[in-house]
Amino acid sequence: MSDLREVRPWHGLLRHFLLTLQLNFRSKQALIYGYLVPVFFLLAFGSVFRSDSPLLLRQMGQLLTISILGGACFGLPTALVAERERGVWRRYRLLPVSIGKLVLGTLAARAVIIALAAFLQIILARLIYGTPFPIHLAQTALAFLVVTLSFLGIGLVVAAFADDVPAVQALGQCLFLPMIMIGGVGVPLVVLPVWAQRLAGFMPGRYAVDVMQRGFSDPQGLCGAGFSVLALIVIGAAAGCIGAKLFRWDNSRQGGRPARVWVALALFSWVAVGCAAIATGQLTPVLREPAAFATITDAQIATITYGDLPGDGEFVTPMTPPFADAADRAPVDELVAQLRTWPPAQLDDAGQSIRNLVCVASIADVIRDSREGKVARAVFEHLRGNFPRDELRRALAWVILRPDDGAVIRNAPELGFRRHPPEVTIRSRSVLYAKKCLGRLEGKIRD
Repeated sequence: MSDLREVRPWHGLLRHFLLTLQLNFRSKQALIYGYLVPVFFLLAFGSVFRSDSPLLLRQMGQLLTISILGGACFGLPTALVAERERGVWRRYRLLPVSIGKLVLGTLAARAVIIALAAFLQIILARLIYGTPFPIHLAQTALAFLVVTLSFLGIGLVVAAFADDVPAVQALGQCLFLPMIMIGGVGVPLVVLPVWAQRLAGFMPGRYAVDVMQRGFSDPQGLCGAGFSVLALIVIGAAAGCIGAKLFRWDNSRQGGRPARVWVALALFSWVAVGCAAIATGQLTPVLREPAAFATITDAQIATITYGDLPGDGEFVTPMTPPFADAADRAPVDELVAQLRTWPPAQLDDAGQSIRNLVCVASIADVIRDSREGKVARAVFEHLRGNFPRDELRRALAWVILRPDDGAVIRNAPELGFRRHPPEVTIRSRSVLYAKKCLGRLEGKIRD
């Protein structure tokens, strides 16, 4: 008989866990925060970072952190406060299961919901962008668990402090937006000013992205992530304990000033972590890595030969002589104007911009555009007129010496090229066109 009494509470806990999952998938709001928002960010990141290769590999830590942040700091408190407003938790007090166990069941269900959202992001990233799967699957799972538990603790504090669902949205935005904008979650640390990078050290988002990215793509895995893991544990433990202490099963119970003091103590853990990070040198500025093309040396450029190039008037990679007059250039006047504002030619990475422009000439060649030779000439003139000479020669040499690096443009409908030639063909033609351009810059080919 005593055994049955011990089993039944856990049986009820399991049923509550399954019920929580079921109710989540019936809630439109929960589905939006849990799944639609992460997918939106995935597609947005895919558009912004489309020049990276492999695509989105270096941003998966950010994307997974956004999934966790949305599910834990929006989804969890929204569900708890909505249930509290309907009197659900007041009725839960009549059950032969402690409120503490029911809260643990709710947190476990939320962790499963967040895990499904993260899994969805990884699968979609693979299917849409070809992003590799995590290098260290077990370490990525461990990092995910640490980050999720830390943010669930923060979600408990939000749920305890908010009086209604609109208040949850307001408090959630107060956490979400700073971490997205200057906390290293939405905007990479490397593009933030130094002051913002240091401020990010006082927010858990920075450490969450660090451990998630290390587990996902760093060959060393979580080695060296000790401070980030400890920071998340401290912030999560402080928030979890305070959230449990302030947990309200009835809306009539108001926290008042004592609740504000406890919330301030939870936020103090953020300050303590940031101060510790400064004291231990963890907040050194994150500098932008030199672009791949910038590592090409003069000695490497000198090894490039031009004897195997097809002639400018041949079937493959034609290029017309310099434009004699406006009438000669007229067939590509519109293209020349479009190239000045073409987004793939104006990336922060000049090497990738130059590779994209060379791809335009290659596409026109492969699809046998009637203006192919003039398109190649227009691209060369644009390259020579819009990029510093040394930068241009190194980037062209990068296209030649490392043909498989970076991304390639296979079509450009905004420029009038809508067909999709094979990537391998575009890369090989890009090498030939890059040689023709570099040879002219270096004086090896007469124009």
